[in-house]
Amino acid sequence: MLVAVLAAAPLPLAAQQEQRVVRGLSFDGNKAIDSYTLSTAIATSNSSFFASVWWLRWIGFLGEKRYFNELEFRRDVVRLLLLYRQSGYMDAVIDTLVRRDGNDVFIRLRIMEGDPVRLERLEITGLDGILSLDALKKDLPLAVGAPFNRMLFQASGDTIVARLRNRGYPYVDVLRSFDVNAAERRAVATLEAVPGPRMRIGDVAIAGTEKVDTGTVRRMLSVKPNDLFRQDRLYQTQRDLYGMGLFRSVNVVLADTAPPADPGDSTVRVLVRLREGPRRRVRVGVGYGTVDCFRVQSGWTSFDFLGGARTLDLTGRLSKLGVGVPTDWSLRDNVCRALRDDLTSDTLNYGVGLTLRQPFFLSPRHAASFGMFAERRSEFKAYTRQAVGGNLAVTLNARRNIPVTVGYGLSYGRTTAEPAVFCSVFRVCDAQDRALLESSRRFAAVTVSGVRDRVNNVLDPSGGSLVTVTLMHASRIVYSDTLYEFNRGELEASRYYPLGRRGVFAWRVRAGAIVLGRITLAGQSVHFVPPDQRFYGGGPNSVRGYARNELGPRVYVTDSVDVNGSGDSTFLHVTASPTGGNTIFVANTEVRFATPLFPDRMRVALFVDAGQVWERGEPLTTVNGLRVTPGVGLRFATPLGPVRLDAAYNGYPSEPGPVYLLNNTDKSLTLIQGVAFRPALPPGFWRRIVWQFAVGQAF
Repeated sequence: MLVAVLAAAPLPLAAQQEQRVVRGLSFDGNKAIDSYTLSTAIATSNSSFFASVWWLRWIGFLGEKRYFNELEFRRDVVRLLLLYRQSGYMDAVIDTLVRRDGNDVFIRLRIMEGDPVRLERLEITGLDGILSLDALKKDLPLAVGAPFNRMLFQASGDTIVARLRNRGYPYVDVLRSFDVNAAERRAVATLEAVPGPRMRIGDVAIAGTEKVDTGTVRRMLSVKPNDLFRQDRLYQTQRDLYGMGLFRSVNVVLADTAPPADPGDSTVRVLVRLREGPRRRVRVGVGYGTVDCFRVQSGWTSFDFLGGARTLDLTGRLSKLGVGVPTDWSLRDNVCRALRDDLTSDTLNYGVGLTLRQPFFLSPRHAASFGMFAERRSEFKAYTRQAVGGNLAVTLNARRNIPVTVGYGLSYGRTTAEPAVFCSVFRVCDAQDRALLESSRRFAAVTVSGVRDRVNNVLDPSGGSLVTVTLMHASRIVYSDTLYEFNRGELEASRYYPLGRRGVFAWRVRAGAIVLGRITLAGQSVHFVPPDQRFYGGGPNSVRGYARNELGPRVYVTDSVDVNGSGDSTFLHVTASPTGGNTIFVANTEVRFATPLFPDRMRVALFVDAGQVWERGEPLTTVNGLRVTPGVGLRFATPLGPVRLDAAYNGYPSEPGPVYLLNNTDKSLTLIQGVAFRPALPPGFWRRIVWQFAVGQAF
């Protein structure tokens, strides 16, 4: 009572008018409740970083200054005491140390928590024959033996309500009572469930539709007449309808807030309130990428195309603007210097796609899509793919935790790469034989993929996990050209653990393999997988100590060899090309934490990446062992996701590889027997740092 009187007592006028800046606010002795939670429970708050750190606050105009209010601070003591009592700590004592230094205030709150009141017994009644009490108690937020936290006690009652509403009891209520013996530090609590009548779905009313057919809406509903009432089905219906893109807002609720007056009436009415959105949308984007130079993309989407909630999506994109013909603006030597030695960037990349999506395919649980495309795309220093084709995909159990997509793709096109890649990997060194591999052919494949997505944020996850499995089969059986026969599998798993309020520890593992078929070419048996289907490593989302596609096997080409008097060979004008591989393994670990400077906008990351790309069954490559590259990076929060700058240390020289002599007359290649080119490790620490810049987290 004394504390309450002091908090309400008026202050002298001089004290009320005095303006002091809070330069420091700290908590000591708190173990049961973290400092962040305590700071959010009070009105007094510390000034921002620039206004509180001693070596910056003298500037004066930087940072946000938060002022000290004597009356609110006295109330803050009461707020903290109430918070501790609600958490079960009835004997908590708070001592305040306030140091006034001119116009500055430094506050320290010393907390002596004492022993908590613990829950001795939790009784749950009214659930006989409905729920298993033993299993339920394991899932409740409040457990016997733990401090008697009244907020967790309230949440335990809400948990029972949610369980019963998903078992047909829409009007359930839970009565809460407890008895606390502060002297003996024990509590007894009771949760009495009043289930009410068990109900089934009766009428489902739809309101707010104007242009969308109500029959289309009904096909997407997860609540059907005569079904047992389940609250989660209402939430599922709301998500499905909103995900169609047709509506600005969706609300699925019970039409009646109380049980029916007639005891014989066991049905409830459901109301679906809708607000339609625009039927057409246009999007345009312009950007810049280190491996794309300037790029543009656009899209046009028609919702409810020809009825049935179908979506028609037309997309287009252009990249290599500024370096690729016909838009070569001589930017290769300045703005887009990363593409200076990349022969795959000599021509403009393009892509045009038309996709029709059907959200309701046989049942609301499945979805289907059909698309057609024409494209020219190039992978940095690796290959170029030109093709036209189409694809058909069906997603099964799209609402479940692990949706499975079965797809079939058919395209007609060609994939080109550096001559040394064909010569090294496929033993095709003659120009005519290479032209055979690079000619336009039919490629068809069946793909099966499954995703288990439990992350809490798509752009910047801080908790949960993500697992993806992809299997591909290409052969004559699925109408692919005889040149393309292989099986490809890939597994990727990542996990995220929150560290405090802003920190994250994350790891990711990626593994893949290709099982090859054989073809006969130029009188020899050849394992062939098109370069665009091989595995490549290195880059901002892989092993960050390597530039894009530069992890793994490499092949070297020279147009002249100088042999000295000792018989040693010196290669002139050597160029390197990544060949990719048929096996890959990459592992990443990363810790992200907020910085004192702009903690809501900037984070620091410490990471270690390890991985390698191999070519199984290839005697000429000497790649073995994993490459480990540690590094540090900065993350800047933006509406599009975190902008990322990473610096990784690479202490390895480039992979040695076979050397081919180029005949400038007929462009054929000849392997220089018994010789492997071994690039030297760059001298000095700073020349071994690889910089990566990207938007979005690495994984």
